[in-house]
Amino acid sequence: MTSCSNLPPFNASDYLFSTTSSILIDAPIDKVWSILMDFPSYQKWSVQFVKTARIMILKDRSRNTFTRSMVLVDYNTRRPLADQKLEVGKYFDMLVNMNPGDVPEDPNKRDRGDAFAMISMLEPENYRISWTAAMFPYFILRSLRTQALSVDKETGMTKYENFEAFGGLLAYLIRYMSSEQLKKGFAGAANSLKKQAEKNPAKLRVYLSADTKHKLA
Repeated sequence: MTSCSNLPPFNASDYLFSTTSSILIDAPIDKVWSILMDFPSYQKWSVQFVKTARIMILKDRSRNTFTRSMVLVDYNTRRPLADQKLEVGKYFDMLVNMNPGDVPEDPNKRDRGDAFAMISMLEPENYRISWTAAMFPYFILRSLRTQALSVDKETGMTKYENFEAFGGLLAYLIRYMSSEQLKKGFAGAANSLKKQAEKNPAKLRVYLSADTKHKLA
């Protein structure tokens, strides 16, 4: 695997620790990108995201509803938006399985993680998307998560990178209690994406080294 990264630079001094994962995927980069851009579908294929979860709708506590694991919502009401098109500045609810297995499933209470985040960067031309935590004041918890794609020069396959940094007072607790779960979750997310993207095999690619080409000539 090449050491080149498509992750954007960030100010490490603002954060306490980070978690990352990467994997090579034998599928066209645009196909993988389209999967990443479909937030509501994550619960169908990613072991890191909750398959279904019962939550209470804010401002209407007499009603329960089922929500998908990643869905764009209104900032004030937290109700799902009719238009699920991803844009910078939009908010979403995220329900994750902190201790994923081999298939998407609902976690127990201990392994379930809830988050409210805002899309802070969206660069389709660079195959990158980032979001930041919007649950607490900045000094209590700040997080920056980025997913990025690039073409691996050695294999021609798509390289997926998944990164998240944590800062603020709660970051100490998260590192102490959940660092190993985060690593497992990130590895599970990468493997799930690879499995989903490779369901329909990419066209057969033949890689010829310069020496092979010379012999054929």
